[in-house]
Amino acid sequence: MLSNKEIICPNNLLDIAHNKKNIKAAIVNAGKPLPMLSVQDAVNENLIIPIFIGDKKEILKYAEQLKWDISEYDIIDEPVENKTAAIAAKLASKNEIKIIVKGHIHTDVLMKEVLKREYNLLGKTRLSHIWHMTTSKSDKPLIITDGALNVLPNVKTKMHILKNVINFSNRIGNKRPKISVLSATEEILDSMSSSIEANEITKLAKEDKLEADVFGPLAFDNSISKKSSAIKGIKNIVAGEADVLLVPNIETGNALVKMMIYFMGACAAGVVVGGKVPVVITSRSDEAQARLASIAAAVVALN
Repeated sequence: MLSNKEIICPNNLLDIAHNKKNIKAAIVNAGKPLPMLSVQDAVNENLIIPIFIGDKKEILKYAEQLKWDISEYDIIDEPVENKTAAIAAKLASKNEIKIIVKGHIHTDVLMKEVLKREYNLLGKTRLSHIWHMTTSKSDKPLIITDGALNVLPNVKTKMHILKNVINFSNRIGNKRPKISVLSATEEILDSMSSSIEANEITKLAKEDKLEADVFGPLAFDNSISKKSSAIKGIKNIVAGEADVLLVPNIETGNALVKMMIYFMGACAAGVVVGGKVPVVITSRSDEAQARLASIAAAVVALN
């Protein structure tokens, strides 16, 4: 059942990212093989100019293994993993970098620093995470949010997540995204809080006149299958044609993304948006191509 398909960074995302070249990016705790390889790929694509943060000896060792001369790039020597995130956050607060890229460091350690108010990295909306999912080089993306940052968001937080994903969708060329507010049903049921919240978000999106078609509750099949939505008699522009899945909680988003990766060979480009700088927080087990795609997504997300 597991896919043997090679994960490939999509051309459509890279093409948009190429409109912004050589963005300064901090690589947090960089001295491991996969982070170094993905950063090399991003440099070769002219997406970023890296500032490496971490154990200098390890960074140079893995660069040498890749036969990559990094002498022209800055290296901030910090051998203690949990101190590297603070350095990146300070660089971002001083406008010395535009993107933060997670290397071999725990996500909670990195985000704890990013969220500290002393760095002034928070924007008008709450931070949220976006997965830009594709299964081939030329695939139309399915965006899933939030499957990595906000654990059990309430309606207010979901409205922030919604506004962030609309902004990102605009940046990848979708001026009016179709957004399904996901539940396990297309009916509003008192026994299923996600369906009640989905209905409320649908109404709020309309009241706020957001530049998107937002509808819920919808189950997964009704969100992406026109046949399924037709059989169930759901008449809405979003039904069966969703560009975005706004999930009820982190477990739902995380499971959907991981199933697409492991069963379909999907490329998951993940980035935290809504703040002063995009933050790439890929899993430490992610393939290099997914890491490259995530850096490309961060470049696209730049203000």
